[in-house]
Amino acid sequence: SPRSGVKVTDVLGDPLAPKAFSLIAIHKHGIPYAFNAETLAEGEVAARLPLSAEHREDLRHLPIVAIDPIDARDHDDAIWAEPDGAGGFRAVVAIADVSFYVRPGSQLDREARKRGNSVYFPDRVVPMLPDTLSGDLCSLHEGVDRPCIAVRMRLDAQGHKIGHRFVRGLMRSAASLHYAEVQAAADGSPNDKCAPLMDHVIRPLYAAYAAATKARTERQPLDLDLPERKFVLDDEGKVVSVAFRDRLEAHKLIEEFMILANVAAAEELERLKRPLLYRVHEEPSADKLDALREVAQASGFVLAK
Repeated sequence: SPRSGVKVTDVLGDPLAPKAFSLIAIHKHGIPYAFNAETLAEGEVAARLPLSAEHREDLRHLPIVAIDPIDARDHDDAIWAEPDGAGGFRAVVAIADVSFYVRPGSQLDREARKRGNSVYFPDRVVPMLPDTLSGDLCSLHEGVDRPCIAVRMRLDAQGHKIGHRFVRGLMRSAASLHYAEVQAAADGSPNDKCAPLMDHVIRPLYAAYAAATKARTERQPLDLDLPERKFVLDDEGKVVSVAFRDRLEAHKLIEEFMILANVAAAEELERLKRPLLYRVHEEPSADKLDALREVAQASGFVLAK
């Protein structure tokens, strides 16, 4: 209206349309979804940064692989393992080194601080960084060099972590795989992509995981193997089906290595006396524990104290 000075800036369409829900949520919660020109320009400059192994540990000779859901938009982490010749294993967990591109105090850094994280909706993602970085340079794509932060770990034959070392590295993912094809390969039915990786990638990973599982069983952690639901949408954004996601050994393998990497990170930060935050859960009362122990014992289970 000319008199009121009100101007329509966006039309979201039918509020009941499935694809409108995410747009409404974005506007309702004030989620920043657009990057200004300065941030986008800085992202383009970052994309042209020369990448070399100088001042980095060259990990490109290791067949490190990313294993993700089949519909993953990017690849944040990758793993590798091999026998150490003494019954144990050497393993590497690598993540993209975003700090190579996003420098403290830069416009990219300031914009990322506003967001804090990427926000995922069923039909779209609102990234923390411009797509040049979030969808490409900070994703461990197959066959391309990427800066990474990696932890080298040593496991004994019983799966106990007996050493670790963090490095800033340069890696080249040997393959981008999804859970189902990796599990099928481990079960004896490798597809064309996994078949060449069996001896030097997939079997060593599962062997290292089997060792780590021994140590996990010894710790007797709370094992919440809860089903995850998968929503399938059609092209209009309507829900076609809701089903349980398959829970495979490949999922557990990745989880176990990520837990080991996080334990190593916590130990390293404590050793360096760096400030850090832990996510902790309040301990249950002794009465609740005793009651749970009675129920467990009545069901034939033993609950470790």
